[in-house]
Amino acid sequence: MRPKGTAAELERRRRRAVELVERGESPTTVARILGVLPTSIHRWRRLARQAHGLDARPNAGHAPRLSDDQLRLLERLLLQGAKAHGWPNQLWTADRVARLIRERLGVTHHPEHVRKVLKRRLGWTSQKPKRKARERDDKEVERWKADELPRILREAWKRRAHVVFLDESGFQLTPSVRRTLAPRGRTPVLEAWDRRDRISAISCITLSPWEGRPGLYFELLPVNKTVHAEEVVAFLKALRRQLRGPFTVVWDRHGIHNKSRLVKAFLAEHPEVVAEDFPGYIPDLNPDESVWGWTKYGRLSNLAAMHAAELRDHIIEALVELKFQPRLLQAFIKYAGVPVAA
Repeated sequence: MRPKGTAAELERRRRRAVELVERGESPTTVARILGVLPTSIHRWRRLARQAHGLDARPNAGHAPRLSDDQLRLLERLLLQGAKAHGWPNQLWTADRVARLIRERLGVTHHPEHVRKVLKRRLGWTSQKPKRKARERDDKEVERWKADELPRILREAWKRRAHVVFLDESGFQLTPSVRRTLAPRGRTPVLEAWDRRDRISAISCITLSPWEGRPGLYFELLPVNKTVHAEEVVAFLKALRRQLRGPFTVVWDRHGIHNKSRLVKAFLAEHPEVVAEDFPGYIPDLNPDESVWGWTKYGRLSNLAAMHAAELRDHIIEALVELKFQPRLLQAFIKYAGVPVAA
């Protein structure tokens, strides 16, 4: 059995043992101190007479069952997507990859070992897939990004107006459960109310016409109250007072936005406020979407609040913290593909 310790540590032990014996210590005494047999001490003394005889020899381990050529072939097969090999979607699981290796390369691997192969030898990582609506028109999205978004920014900067990316969301008393750490086989228990109390919220990320500085504004509604056009108009009025100047609001095509009679009336009364729509079924284009992801699934994940008032306090605390992190807001804007240069 290989002794415990790294190759370098074992080399140091051998050299120390030989050094002690050369100084006059008894091989039996040295062996007892180091916890080895005296015969090991004598063998190390013989090896010390050879060049590099005591050098570390890292254990190479078993040779990988997949050769480099097979590994390159495997990656080409994986990059074709899972659909090309008979599965109903493009997602690769360890079980699917193990089956592909067995059928195409004739090598049997346990799915857990497949994870190690993909991570250590191919540099793949575990990732959460993004959802994509089947109704989404990719050509329209690319056209909007190439033509409409630059136009919106250009016209806003020309008016010396802020650009406002607005969105709505909600927080439930039932926690958003995410993975946590615990001893193997001892699944943590999160005690929480099984109630559907909800706090709806409106927020927006803003870009100033001066160097594109980001900002964050938000409002939380009373418990179990849903956002309607009235709340959207009230938020726009409050935002108008805060920004103290013209702005262009960019939002999705929900019925409480440009389609609403109340919103249309507000926009007609305030021509300094311009409204633009995102293309349909593509929330990732809105930087404000990252605000909700960061808050709900980051700061407030696994939060089991005792009541809605406590939940509200935590939401406000998280959003105020985010408000004063301009670099993080800039990261949300960059992730959405918004060019910030005027």
